[in-house]
Amino acid sequence: MYPMVSTLEELKRAKALTEEVRLELNADPVEIGIMIEVPSAVMMAAELAREVDFFSIGSNDLTQYCLAVDRMHPLLSRQADGLHPAVLRMIDATVRAADQAGIWVGVCGGIAGDPRGVVILTGLGVRELSVSIPSIAAVKAQIRGFSLEQARGLAARALACDNAAAVRRLS
Repeated sequence: MYPMVSTLEELKRAKALTEEVRLELNADPVEIGIMIEVPSAVMMAAELAREVDFFSIGSNDLTQYCLAVDRMHPLLSRQADGLHPAVLRMIDATVRAADQAGIWVGVCGGIAGDPRGVVILTGLGVRELSVSIPSIAAVKAQIRGFSLEQARGLAARALACDNAAAVRRLS
């Protein structure tokens, strides 16, 4: 999986280098995926999806770059909320592009372990969540508490919100 891909050209070059090394080692082909972490990758998701086997959305970086907020800054970090509708809309666009290409999408980062986030991500069509080991049981319980139809409804309402606080108030 290649991180921080921002252009199609970058991806093609990385794939070519990978193939060179694979052939040198006489290794079997491997699945190739990319991290979706920057807005340009979201905007090019349809083209990128045709070149890979899966996407993994890095929600922390995508949030930071989408909202132009340094998530490590002591005064600004609380504005970097992965449940902001702008971030959710980027995730939605990525999932739609992946679906059209027949590839799956996972999410790692804070939103993947957020109780509200896991349901919204499921409703958006995310197929895999990467969370810390202590969070697994809580994430499973949260997802099991909603039907897929309910999760899709919550996701649709979240996409229509004006800000992260409104998303967090949804029930």
